[in-house]
Amino acid sequence: MQLAPIDILIILAYFVATLVIGFWISRRASKNIQSYFLGGNKLPWYYLGISNASGMFDISGTMWLVYLLFVYGLTSIYIPWLWPVFNQIFLMVFLSIWLRRSGVMTGAEWITFRFGDSVGARLSHLIVVIFALVSVISFLAYGFIGIGKFASVFLPWQLHADPYWNDIFYGFIITAVTTVYVVKGGMFSVVFTEVLQFFIMTVACVAVGIIAMNAVSSEALGAVIPDGWTSVFFGWELDLDWSGTLEAANARILDDGYSLFTVFFMLMLLKGILQSMAGPAPNYDMQRILSARTPREAAKMSWLVNVVLIFPRYMLIAGLTILALVYFLPQLQAMGPDVDFEQILPFALREFVPAGLLGLLIAGLLAAFMSTFAATTNAAPAYVVNDIYKRYINPNADPKRYVRVSYVVSLLFVVLGVGIGFFIPNLNTIIQWIVSAFFGAYTASNVLKWYWWRFNGIGYFAGMTVGLVIALPLAMTDIMPLRAFPFLLLASAAACVLGSLLTPPDDMAVLKKFYLKVRPWGFWGPVYRELLKDYPELKRNEDFGRDAVNVVVGIIWQTGLVAAPIFMVIKHWPEFVMAMVVVAITSVFLYFNWYLKLRDYPEDLPAEYLPENREVQP
Repeated sequence: MQLAPIDILIILAYFVATLVIGFWISRRASKNIQSYFLGGNKLPWYYLGISNASGMFDISGTMWLVYLLFVYGLTSIYIPWLWPVFNQIFLMVFLSIWLRRSGVMTGAEWITFRFGDSVGARLSHLIVVIFALVSVISFLAYGFIGIGKFASVFLPWQLHADPYWNDIFYGFIITAVTTVYVVKGGMFSVVFTEVLQFFIMTVACVAVGIIAMNAVSSEALGAVIPDGWTSVFFGWELDLDWSGTLEAANARILDDGYSLFTVFFMLMLLKGILQSMAGPAPNYDMQRILSARTPREAAKMSWLVNVVLIFPRYMLIAGLTILALVYFLPQLQAMGPDVDFEQILPFALREFVPAGLLGLLIAGLLAAFMSTFAATTNAAPAYVVNDIYKRYINPNADPKRYVRVSYVVSLLFVVLGVGIGFFIPNLNTIIQWIVSAFFGAYTASNVLKWYWWRFNGIGYFAGMTVGLVIALPLAMTDIMPLRAFPFLLLASAAACVLGSLLTPPDDMAVLKKFYLKVRPWGFWGPVYRELLKDYPELKRNEDFGRDAVNVVVGIIWQTGLVAAPIFMVIKHWPEFVMAMVVVAITSVFLYFNWYLKLRDYPEDLPAEYLPENREVQP
């Protein structure tokens, strides 16, 4: 494809801008590892929220979501609960506050805060580091899969005669540019470049939505979609029949295992709730929360992620989908059973976006890839340097040495992630494995760590180890990861409980400090009674009921934010208005029942536990 000169100029200007930002702020980021990994805890919550949203707005995920909406219609708004997308609601309501109160730098360091320094705690610390690093490599591979194919369609230079190697070379080039600014600038660089990338992507998303609304009539769309495609409701079975239109779509529904949609929905909801209660996995999302200036700002950051990410992104997804349904269907039909739904995105851009805007949109989608890749890359050295090198190898090194070691670690993990990307057949495969098998291994141990005082380091290590031993081989089998999730969860939970009950409890002093500072609700009675001896006025966290209601309302609010832009782009105005009314009502409820009740720290927290002896904020 030949781009207009203005498009090429916009794309090159974007690359130059990201590199300049990375080098411009690198001196600020390289002072010490606190600045490098957490931005010195000085970044405002709205910057972090926009950055986090930008990091979640990845090109590979966008391709997957376009495929879901194309095949499953409006019922596809629930399928991302596999991730689960509503984990941001749990974070917003209470978990971001609990996590930020710890004051640690990484998820592995949090383990020491929770379990102390016993043998079990050290084993738990090790297994979290392993999990985090495997997670980083998985996400780097996931991001690399789509970027080469996407870039080679649009960028005008043919670097190799073989299309496969052309894809690979473009992937390497874009990955290299991303790696340079991330390695050089750390968290400061990641956040400030992602803020720039977010505004580029938002303009591009809105533009594609408007183009699709003008190019696709309701009659043209209705002529190609099956009955039930525009409904958010479903029965026992999915009841979407593509026969006579696109037989490969029916085959894909069967392969995905979603035809008995009620069973799938219930399993997905259970899995999503448990994984959300576990808190964020040790990746870029956790790093943003730990980077917030205060616990209250961490919660507001998680709220902002929902607001700024969902509406513009789903304008893009809906726009690309309906353009493909009306204009790309013959090409998809010609592919037969080997239909490649990942070609929908480049086709729609190539055929319908005018010069100038196309350059901006390509820059935005490249930004989406770079955001995810950058945020993930920044997470890797945080674990290797802070939790291995500093803790076990060189604890008294010069602060700048830790930053230099971080450069090397980042480069190493980029190479590993890209290398593994060669062996992954498609996006759906790795997404299914990550969200159901890999994160399934994380679930039981990380739910219990928040809510049960008797859960100790040995139990955590046992549960995580059993989960990983089961999950990792699933990547090399044809077993559907979601179907394996219940068995993985039961095996991991059994290991957690047995490991904890067959070994002594953790040090009560460690548990008292954790509970006093974080103040979770759950089964903490013995620890609370011990603390009453020293702090007779200490209060339990009695917010479980309010938090549970806010989570339910928050999920409805988030789902309305997803459905509204789709209804708008397909011009179903009554449904759009209804979705926006739901968003408005739930927003008012959350303002009074969540936002006005946010607190940084418990009001009865002793002054010595407050950061820098600051007073509790109202």
